[in-house]
Amino acid sequence: MPGGPVRVAVGVGARPRAAAESILAAVRAVAGTTVVGCLATIDRRAGDPGILAAARELGVVVRGFTAAELARVEVGHTSERTAAAVGTPSVAEAAALLAGGGELARARTVVGGVVVAAAYLEVSDHAKPPW
Repeated sequence: MPGGPVRVAVGVGARPRAAAESILAAVRAVAGTTVVGCLATIDRRAGDPGILAAARELGVVVRGFTAAELARVEVGHTSERTAAAVGTPSVAEAAALLAGGGELARARTVVGGVVVAAAYLEVSDHAKPPW
């Protein structure tokens, strides 16, 4: 297929020390069979053991963004609680969009207490999954 398989950047919003298993379950629930190209999150969570373990399991890198970078991204879902806690109204959607560089593939979804969203990486129009 021209352009290769569809790949997504998955944004992750999670509490400190969230378990890798919870993060992986949330990522897999949102990405399905789509290839995950990277995990993205707020910089202060990028080094958390659960995020790093999930990234290792998926064979991807973790990209961290500052609260200021995330706050500048227009997203469909915001949270006053998240803004108060980490200084930006969106982590998952904003991080996915920054890492993906474009269009949101899956909006903010909460799975087992982990917030995830996905944005397309290197998309050819005919290769987008039907979500």
